[in-house]
Amino acid sequence: MKKIKFIVLALLLITFACSDKKETKASSNESKEIISKELPQLDPDRYNVAFLIMDGVYNTELTAPYDIFQHTIFREGIKAMNVFTVANTNEPVVTFEGMRLLPDFNYLEDDLPKIDILVVPSAEHHLDTDLEDEAMLNFVKDVDKQAQFITSHCDGAFVLAKAGLLDGIVSTTFPSDIDKMRDMFPELEIRKDVLFVHDGKYITSAGGAKSFEAALYLSEFLYGKEIAKSLAGGLVIDWDLNKVPHLVID
Repeated sequence: MKKIKFIVLALLLITFACSDKKETKASSNESKEIISKELPQLDPDRYNVAFLIMDGVYNTELTAPYDIFQHTIFREGIKAMNVFTVANTNEPVVTFEGMRLLPDFNYLEDDLPKIDILVVPSAEHHLDTDLEDEAMLNFVKDVDKQAQFITSHCDGAFVLAKAGLLDGIVSTTFPSDIDKMRDMFPELEIRKDVLFVHDGKYITSAGGAKSFEAALYLSEFLYGKEIAKSLAGGLVIDWDLNKVPHLVID
């Protein structure tokens, strides 16, 4: 009799354990679904600024312009910026330095807002396998049709070049990759000895910590010198456009 009771008790414990596991798994899946579908609320009276991210994206080329542009919401009397990330996944993106970032939008699945400014930070494979990603390149081409500005930092310029956006445009990239870019895209005019180039609606920068300068330049272009100096001051950056080696094509 005791043996029967023990068997019954064991079966009950197994049943409850399995039930708990199923509920936990279901709860976990529901959480993932909620996270992936919870899109950011965007102020309709601001510029929509999208940051294209993927595995291997470099921290600085992403966070430097992100910091500058996000801080515009704290300045009065200007059309500030909504900043958000876009990727080809709902899963976390891992930067080159190991940060895990959850994309705001999946450009393969979500209905995206109109993008006024696209920022293409550099990523680990922008000189090779990323340039074979047709879906990503097509996304960049589609955004270009309506965007007011397309900006790149460091090797993000290779993505713009591969997408055909820099045809007839003067550009630059990470200093040690300029020769590589010239070899890969011999028809393009690529400048050395400048931190960024503004030609038409395209702004390409050397990247690294100088990504701040390119972002501050666009801020000054849109909002004027005093707002740009205020944004720089908020991040303890001495900003004087006249002291920054750059090129503007009229």
